Order: sequence, then structure tokens, then C-alpha cells
Amino acid sequence: MTQKNTSKPSLLGNLTFQILIAMFLGAVLGVIIHNSLAVEAAQSFSSKIKMLATVFIRLVQMIISPLVFTTLVVGIAKLGDIKAVGRIGGKSLVWFFTASFLSLLLGMFFVNLLQPGVGLNLSNVDLASVSEVTAKTQNISFENFIEHIVPKSIFEAMATNEILQIVIFSIFFGLAAASLGDYVKPVVSALDKTSHIVLKMVNYVMKFAPIGVFGAIAAVFAVRDFQELAITYFKFFGSFLIGISSIWIVLILVGYVFLKGRMTILLKRIIGPLIIAFGTTSSEAVFPKLTEELERFGVKDRIVSFMLPLGYSFNLDGSMMYMTFASIFIAQAYGIHLDLGVQMTMLLVLMLTSKGIAGVPRASLVVVAATCGMFDIPVEGIALILPIDHFCDMFRSATNVLGNALATSVVGKWEQQNEEIIVVAE
Repeated sequence: MTQKNTSKPSLLGNLTFQILIAMFLGAVLGVIIHNSLAVEAAQSFSSKIKMLATVFIRLVQMIISPLVFTTLVVGIAKLGDIKAVGRIGGKSLVWFFTASFLSLLLGMFFVNLLQPGVGLNLSNVDLASVSEVTAKTQNISFENFIEHIVPKSIFEAMATNEILQIVIFSIFFGLAAASLGDYVKPVVSALDKTSHIVLKMVNYVMKFAPIGVFGAIAAVFAVRDFQELAITYFKFFGSFLIGISSIWIVLILVGYVFLKGRMTILLKRIIGPLIIAFGTTSSEAVFPKLTEELERFGVKDRIVSFMLPLGYSFNLDGSMMYMTFASIFIAQAYGIHLDLGVQMTMLLVLMLTSKGIAGVPRASLVVVAATCGMFDIPVEGIALILPIDHFCDMFRSATNVLGNALATSVVGKWEQQNEEIIVVAE
């Protein structure tokens, strides 16, 4: 048993090292291609090398639906009653909405303090890519969000990896299984074994992570002049990094308040998933690995299987901060003054409209475009941030992973303390 426990961190460390090397090599290759090939050739190379990242993300997506369904059903069945589900669900939603509100507020604070959009030159803005984002904004509304929550078919939800819909079906299925008691133990046991098989698949899929990260980084640097981007968007990106860093500081401090010294252990556990999310700009890509690492950290599997899927729909701290930051940045660029009342209204709108977009490509941009439309801010302003969005997304994705890991760990600790109190009372 001791040998087993000591070998896993070394494997994780090895994977982390490989990913860091892959990021460096991908950036070097991308810069070489960008500087040595014509624009058309570089774009062709970028689209082909990006397939490495696409294949890796698709491998992960292949696992997500069966993993969420099996682990969540087994977790709820092990909870045993609807009171426990309601208690944990209530705690998680309070955490999620508090964290979301704080993230939105920080984005609003820093964009008003630093004003990166004031005095920006709006010439030479590429509007061609805006239609790709704005075409999806028609689906962003409170009514569509409510409809989006409830699946009309679990098979459709699984086929499209709609995590929130899978969560709803799994909760009903798990509660029904728990209410039938011993009669359905064979079914729950089979799903438990299936979840372990899927988690074993995670280990195989993660071996492709360095290749996927290499492809993602090389694809971006092949078509983007990093030096030009750094100069043109220095103020925007620098201000964004200050804002996102503040969220990291807040999350880590909160982690030490609730988890004490174990917060350091948690950070060591999730460094691999953080780097993968950073390199691939996809927090979804690390969902299975994060599940595994949180269970190794000591959070009970029934808590992880319940909290993490909810978190991926309701607790995207990095994305939330970016949404207010980007929306107000565009208003600043066009010289549109938004008073505090309007900005607070925008914040509340974002609290609602952002909850149904998990799994949507470039989801943050879609919500920003929809929000701009609601507040009479030129939607074509999205073109201002499109060139730098990929680099912002790297930090957003890693922040989302940190926020969900922390939320799951803290609620897991609360539940453990609650169980200890119940045992003592009995």
C-alpha cells in the first residue's frame, strides 16, 4: 500500500514536467513557423497542428458523460436520503453564487480602477470573426436557461456533454435508487464498478495531455505575433492579469481559512490539472483527472461526484470575472459611460445568463456579446478582444479549476465535520 501511494505523486510530477516542456516546445515551434512561413501557410499549419489538441479534448469529452452519471448516481445513493442531498446542494449553491458574485465584482472593480479601454484606438479592428460569436447570443436568455436545465432526453444530453442536464437526470435517478434500498444494490454496485473503469481510462487518456498541449500552444503562436499582441494589448491584458491574480489570492486565502495547512497539499494535488487547463484553455479537459485528484486528497467520492458536476455549471470564477471586465472594457473603448446602477444591473444579469453556458465554445465571449447587446454597447466591440482572448482563456480556465477544487474540498470538510457531530450526538 505504501509503495502505491508514493508512486502516484511521482507519476503526476512526471506528467506535469512533460506538459511544461510541451508548452515551451509548442511556443518555440509556433514562433518559428510564424516568422518563417507566409500567412496562408502558417494558418494551414495552425489548423493541422491544432488537431492534436482537438483529439485530446475529444478523448476527455468521451469520458465525461459516463463519469458524471455513474459517480453522481452512486454518490447520491450512498448519501441515502433526500435531506443529505438537499443539505449538500444548499451549501454548494450558497458557495457558488457567493463566489460568482465576488468574481463579477472584482472584474467590475479592476476595469473601473485601471480603465484599460479608455483612449483605445478602434482602427484596424477585425470584424470578420465577430459573427461566429454573436450568432450564438440568441440562445442566451433567462427563458432559454430555464429550458436548458431540464433534459428532454438523457441520451441527447450525454451525446452533447450537457453537464447540467446530466446532473439533473442523475439526481433524480440517484434519489430513486436510494429510496428503493437493498433492492437496487446490484445496480448501484455495477455503476460503482463502471465509474472505476472510467477513472482507469482517465489514466490512459492523460498520457496524451502533453501532445494535446503542444498542439494547442503551437497552433496559437503560429498565427499570432506575440510581440505585436503584447504591445497592442498590454494595458488590457495587464489589467486582466491583475484582476485574475486578485481572484487567485482571494481563493487561496479562503482555502487556508477553511482548510488550514491542507490547502498546501490541495495545491500540490491539483497542479497537474491546473497546467493542463492552462495549456488547453479547457477546464472541461481536466474534469476526470480533477475528480481523481480530489478523491486522493481525501474528499469522499460521494461529495466529489455531487459537487464537481454542479461546479462546472455554476462555479466558473475566472470566466465570471472576465465577463464584467470585458463588457465594461468595450463600453470604455466606445466612450460609453455606465453609472454604478447600470453596472450593478449588468452584474446581476451576468449572474443569471452565465449559468447555462457550460460546454459552449468560447462561452465567455458569447455571454459578453449578449450582455453588450442588452445594454446598447456595440456588439462588434467583441473584435477588440478576440485577438488576445485565447491568452485570457488560459488564465480563466485554470482559475475555474482552482475555484471548483476549493469549493469541493471545503464542502467535503463541512460534511465530514457534520457527520462527526451526528456520531457524537448519537
